[in-house]
Parts: sequence; C-alpha cells; structure tokens
Amino acid sequence: MSKINPQPPLDFTGIETSKPAEEAAGFTAVISSVKHVFGVMPIKRGIKALLNLNQKEGVDCPSCAWPDPDGERSKIAEYCENGAKAIAEEATTRKVTPVFFQKYSVDELSKKSDYWLGQQGRLTHPMVLKEGKSHYEKISWEEAFQIIGSHLKNLPSPDEAIFYTSGRTSNEAAFLYQLFARMYGTNNLPDCSNMCHESSGSALNETLGLGKGSVKLDDFEKAEVIMILGQNPGTNHPRMLSALEKAKRAGAKIISVNPLIEAGLVKFKHPQEIRDVIFGGEKLTDIYLQICINGDLALLKAMNKILMDAERRLGDVFDKNFIISQTEGYEEYLKSLENEDLEQLSAVCGIPLIKIKEAAELLIYHNKIIVCWAMGLTQHKNSVATIREVVNLLLLKGSIGIEGGGTCPVRGHSNVQGDRTMGIYEKPKAQFLDKLQEVFAFEPPRKHGFDTVEAINAMAEKQAKVFIAMGGNFLSATPDTEFTAKALQNCDLTVHVSTKLNRSHLIHGKTALILPCFGRTDLDFQASGEQFVSVEDSMGVVHSSRGVLDPISEHLMSEPAIIAGMAKATLSSTKLDWDKLVANYDNIRDLIEKTIVGFENYNKRISVAGGFYLPNAPREQKFLTDTAKAKFTINELDTINLLENQYLMMTIRSHDQFNTTIYGLDDRYRGIYNERRIIMMNETDMKEANLQKYQVVNLYNDFGGVARVAENFIIVPYNIPRKCVATYFPEANVLVPIDSFADISKTPTSKSVVITIAPKHQ
Repeated sequence: MSKINPQPPLDFTGIETSKPAEEAAGFTAVISSVKHVFGVMPIKRGIKALLNLNQKEGVDCPSCAWPDPDGERSKIAEYCENGAKAIAEEATTRKVTPVFFQKYSVDELSKKSDYWLGQQGRLTHPMVLKEGKSHYEKISWEEAFQIIGSHLKNLPSPDEAIFYTSGRTSNEAAFLYQLFARMYGTNNLPDCSNMCHESSGSALNETLGLGKGSVKLDDFEKAEVIMILGQNPGTNHPRMLSALEKAKRAGAKIISVNPLIEAGLVKFKHPQEIRDVIFGGEKLTDIYLQICINGDLALLKAMNKILMDAERRLGDVFDKNFIISQTEGYEEYLKSLENEDLEQLSAVCGIPLIKIKEAAELLIYHNKIIVCWAMGLTQHKNSVATIREVVNLLLLKGSIGIEGGGTCPVRGHSNVQGDRTMGIYEKPKAQFLDKLQEVFAFEPPRKHGFDTVEAINAMAEKQAKVFIAMGGNFLSATPDTEFTAKALQNCDLTVHVSTKLNRSHLIHGKTALILPCFGRTDLDFQASGEQFVSVEDSMGVVHSSRGVLDPISEHLMSEPAIIAGMAKATLSSTKLDWDKLVANYDNIRDLIEKTIVGFENYNKRISVAGGFYLPNAPREQKFLTDTAKAKFTINELDTINLLENQYLMMTIRSHDQFNTTIYGLDDRYRGIYNERRIIMMNETDMKEANLQKYQVVNLYNDFGGVARVAENFIIVPYNIPRKCVATYFPEANVLVPIDSFADISKTPTSKSVVITIAPKHQ
C-alpha cells in the first residue's frame, strides 16, 4: 500500500489580498464564467452546454440545488458563475487516460493539490489499483464488476459493506443503488446529507412532519421579511440573489445573520438587468447581524422573547388562530422563554440588544416571513435545537403554509434532496421497506445502517471491509482527515464512481477501483435510444435533465448501468431484469412510481417541461407528526466556553469552490487571492496574541484527548467577531473531530471547532 499523505499539500501558492467586495456578480462574474468555460473546451462545445443549462428539458446544473423558475427563463443565461464553473469542470475536453496513470504513481499524485487534480480532466477508462501496486492500471468493465461481486459475496455479513452516495446522483441511479444495497442485505447507505442538512431534516421532521422546506420560489416575491442565517448565497447559491433582488423590489425587508460580512448579502448587481448595469445593483440586506459563531440559538431565543413581550403588550403579534388549531406545546414554550435573560442572550450571540430589537421589530408587524439557512446553522452540536427554534419563530407568527412565508433550508448539491426521497437513507421508514417488499418480492433488511460518522468508525474498527462511493469525494468531505484516511485504508476494497480525479482515489483499500461515469452534460444512449434522468431541487420540484454533449470517451458508463453491472455480479438469486431497466430509464421510473408516494404517472409528468411538485403537507398547513400538529419545542442554550488561548473555528468555502471541488485559488468577494491555506482572524485578537499579518501558524485541536494539527496557515486580518476564526475546507478538515457531532442528527461540527494557534517555527 502506498505511503501517502491524505491531506492537501502544505505548500503556499503566493497570497495576495485586497479590500473585500461590497457587491456580488456584475460583469466580473461574467468574465470569470467565460474564462473558466472556454479555457477548457472549444467555443462551440461551451456555448452548447451553457445555452442548455437549467433550461426546461435541458441540462440540470450539477452545482447547487436552487430551483429554476416555474415560468419563463432567461434564454441567454439561466445560470450563475458557479454553474458555469461546474460546467467547465464536467464538460472539459481534457482527459485523464490510462497513460496518465502510467506516468504518475499514487504517491506522486497525493503530493499534488486538489486544484491540480481536478484540472487534469475527465476520467476515460475504468482503472484498478491492485494490492501492493503503486500505479492504477486499465481494467475492463466486466473484470471490475467481477472484483466487486467477488468481494461482496465473500463478506461474512452484508453489513460489512458501505454504499455511500453523493448529491449529484440522479433519481434513477439513486433508486437503483438503494435497491441493490437492500437486495444485497444492508441499510448501510450513508450520504452527503449526513454532513450537511441532516440537522434540518431531523428538526423539521420532528416539528412539522416533513424534513424539507415549505416555500416555493415565487414565495420570495410575496414575502414581507426574509431572514438569512448561516448562508453565503453570493458564493454558494448565486442564483438565489435574483430571487432576493425581486423580493426587495417587491417591498421585502431582509435580515442577514452571519459571522462574516458577505458581499452577496450586501448588494447584488444582476449582469442581465439593464437597470443594474446603468444605475448599479440592488442593496439587499436591511439589517445585518454579525453574529458570533454558533450564536444563532441565543439570537433566535432573544427575538422570540421580544415577540412574546410585544404580544403581551400590544396583542395581535402572534397568529393565535393558527397556534390554537394547528400547534401544540405553545404554553410550555412561552413559559420557557420567561426564564431567558435578554442581556445574557445578547452577550452569547455577540449582537447588541438594540440591534436584536431592531430586527425583531420587523417581525412584530409582519407575518409573511421566510427563514433561509444553510451550513452555518447545521454543523454545530446544537444545530437541531437551533433549527427547531427557527420553527418556533415561524409558528408564533403563523408563517408556515402561507404565501410568502415558511421554511427554506437551502441545500447544496443538485440532487441531494432527491436522493433521500429515493431511499438513500440509513434509517428508512418501515412503510418504505414494506413497499419495497411488496413491489420487489424480497425481505428488505430492517436493522438501521451506518450514517457517515458510523461508517468511518466501522471501517476504522475493521467492521466494514468494502466501501463503494456513488460520486463525491468522501475523504475531503468528511471530518478528521487522518482518522478517516486510516479507516479507508483498512478496507479490502474501495470503489469510486466518478467523473474526475480526486483525493479519495488516492486513499484506498487493499484493492481500489475507479469507475468513470457520464456527467449531466453527456448524451446518454442505451439499448432503446437516448435517455434522460430526473432530479429534485431544494423546493421539491422534480424535473428532467438531458445531456447534450458527446461523451469524452467511449469507455464511460452511466450510473444506472454501473449499478446494474455491480448488482448482476453480486446478486446471484435476483429476479429483477437489470438490463431491461438500463435499456430504458422509463422502466426505472415505473418502479419508482410503484414504490414512492408522490410519483404517480411519473413518466408522463416528467415529460412536461419544468416537471412537477412533490406533495408537501406543511405547505398546506398539514403536519404529519405523530399528533398531526406542528410542535413548539423547548431548546436549552448550550454555550461553548473558550479558554484564553482558544478560538472557535468554522470551515467555509472559497468563492472558487463548490463543496470539495476547487475551481481556482481565489476568494474574490473576500479579497483573498491565490492561496487556500489561510486563517481569517480578528485584528484585536491578533494583537493580543502577538500575531502578525501573513504570519505562518499551525492550528491545533485536542478534542477527546486526540492531538490534531493543521500546519502552515497564513493569518489574514479580517472583519470577524472576537475569538472567531475561519478557514477553508478541506484543508482544515483534519481539525474536525470524528466524535464531535450534532445532537440527534450526528452531523460533524465543522462550524464549531475549538482550536489553538501557534507560530510556525522555521
């Protein structure tokens, strides 16, 4: 086995900094998009991909899950800068061929940066790394499937295999993948949701009966107040800025809550709007609350207490009819608020009480309230409690199930919500398993499987010996890099279904396979002709995605075909005709229709341009909880007390990044260029610690008595609250403890990492 470093290289690339931007998008975003796309493919290919991106019956963007407009869409560019970068990554004509793997050993590749690995191009052939070898070698698809089938069939228990899923996977592939895993005999189906919005699903399921948001895209133009917590749409969901601009012009007020002043929350300059080009962009945020990391629960409790006091003083602040008819736990919740001290809550969240009252004032006089959130809320120990407190606020105001009001967890990867709908879940409901048994005539496993953290621990303890990843970059997405790497290396077999090379291919089991698949932009022809797939966006719209470009290699396979190949090599007694399913994806959708509620007439409805909405009970003020009521909850404040030399670190993306994919080395909106190994730090904290601008430091975490270190980080003075620091992932993931996770959801606490900082000794 190669002795390789699982972390990105420690080398610096030449930092430059400038004043952070004060607005997002504009012509700079257009120039960046053009540069990325046409720098890696011919002009004709790039234009074809972009003109079809996010169009009805076109290519669904492989980047974020922000919804497309139901009505007319821009004919020029229904995409954002990040979408263009995602297309550049996927539709590139650069190739990683077997000759590439002959040139570079696994050890040599591990010394390259994540950016360099991604820039090499699309994988063209299935590859195998045999036990004891230093280089990947070409292998036939048949041989690859035989290796997988042999390893799976020889395991003492199906629960020794792990089937991981990335959010890029289509509905059709996800459904087949979970079916294969359960026919094999396990519910070990961890996915990227475990590391991002699992906390949202846990909180929303408990309180509202559905682990999805309740709003539609057109609700934004009808909203009176929009709260955005722990989210940076300018970088992570840029098309959301268009919705916020429309909301502002319709009269909405926006409250932004974030430890960093993010350009995309301040002002948006729409590059396709003549008004913006001539007169400048739209100011978005009315009240910006620069909160301390993990201060959101305290802030929300303070706002709700202020609302309670206003209700008692003024009346008609709460929607009493809604509360009485649709909720439970109201009186108990108000009693718990009486015990809260506003000054203490203000101190914990780091927001002056006068600013909290100013924000709460907007809520007192309005009911059409949308609350949006992302990873800044979901990756803390108290994340589920915090999101339940969001629900408490909306329930007090009767703001769920009305036009212009509701919950809006803004999800990351483009089909992460759809994968969960398709059954990619380690804790499936009994009703879903019963339906699988009815439709497919087999007994699905009932024992809950491993989530992501449990899967890593199982591999570390050698209780799991085969790891299969349907997309993604597992090593770079997960916490505690060194621990996770050793866990993967304990496996007998690791398998990655991928479009491009990434670091997870280099941290491998005794035998490793890379299986190259089609991307969203690729034309997919099977036995019955051209195929399309379907996905579900953040707001529950299921729609088609059709490839438009010739695949980069004739040796690629679609994800459904790869899953079928693995299944046929593994399930000797299966009666399912896997070849028939792959020959025509309509056949897969017919099975989904028979199995999952909401997909009636699937093939007919998915053929309609724009797709269809899945049922969403909270959207109709129906709450499918155990009592058929929406639930107020009491959420205890649990603060993180730092020692004098400690700081609270959050890991974040740069602007040239989507999840673990690194598009470039710049963080343009934050004014940081050509470097990723940086730590943003408050200038007063720097002075007190005798640290200087651009000084090189090491970062340490010792949670659970384990010494973790992230070496070679450059200090960047930044506007961030005292005792709070920010770093990019995956570079700082090595500091995120495997055994520090959110209560209930078990999402790793990547936004609440206690660290110390020490100068790097030369």
